[in-house]
Parts: sequence; C-alpha cells; structure tokens
Amino acid sequence: MDLPVISSDALPPAPDFGDDDPRIAYNRVWFNLLRIQRTAFPRIARALRRHGMEDPIWHEIMLEIDRSAAEGMQMAELERRLHVAQYTLSRHVTRMVSSGLVRRERSPGAGRGQRLFLTEAGRLANDAIWPAYMDAIQSEFAHRVSTDEAYALCRVLIRLYP
Repeated sequence: MDLPVISSDALPPAPDFGDDDPRIAYNRVWFNLLRIQRTAFPRIARALRRHGMEDPIWHEIMLEIDRSAAEGMQMAELERRLHVAQYTLSRHVTRMVSSGLVRRERSPGAGRGQRLFLTEAGRLANDAIWPAYMDAIQSEFAHRVSTDEAYALCRVLIRLYP
C-alpha cells in the first residue's frame, strides 16, 4: 500500500529548538543542573560514606541545626531553609537521631512541633567530615571552573531559589 504524499507546505512548521530560540536556554539550564547533580552526587556521597556520613544532606542538616545554637531549630524552619520535603527530612532526622547525631524535643504548646539540637557526637562528626566533603567537592569541580567562575555561578544559581 502506497502512503499518500503530503506536501511540506501543508504541514505546520516543526518547532525549532535550536540555540537561536531564546526559550531553549532555560531548558538547557534545567537539564544541565539535573545531569550535574546525577553525576557528581553519587561520587560525593560515596566519599562521605567512606568517612561515616550516610548522606550528604546530613552535613547540611547538622550545619543548620548547629547555627541555631542552644535554642535548637524547628523542623518546619529546617524544611524551609533546605528546600526539602517534610517526609524526606523526617526520615533523615529519624536516622540521625538513631545514630546519636541529633536530639529531638517536642516544642511547647499545641501541635506536633519539634525542635532539633545537635549532639556533641553530631558536632564532632560534622567537624570531622568536613575535610573529606571539601576534598570530594574540590575533586568534582575545581579542575573545571576557576574560583571566580565558581563564585559567579553561585550568584546566578542563588537567584534561582524560590
């Protein structure tokens, strides 16, 4: 069976997703961010696991809690600062409490609010992991971008936060 021949001028123009379409730049940013995260994250996570840190986000969690000092940090505030879903953060915090890195206390008043505190073991673990974390990050990026480029990239990426 022969298929009918359709004249090319009878078809709508195909979308042009080349670099001359300025909209494609945002797509390229998105896909490149995803690919960078998917390639760098596993290597950095492996380096941290070799030093006893289960997940790279644990460092961020402990750092934010430590910044809150003696008053501790509300779980809801930690969610906002780290841009992490409640259920994911709760899972991490539960494991960190079991590991003795973080202490959890109920907040006074109604509701199910919790305050998080960094334990001494958590503080020591976070301080000890930093050199390995920094080395892993450096090995991923330092040979690819200069210090000035890294700071410029940070300034742009920070503008993308909600």
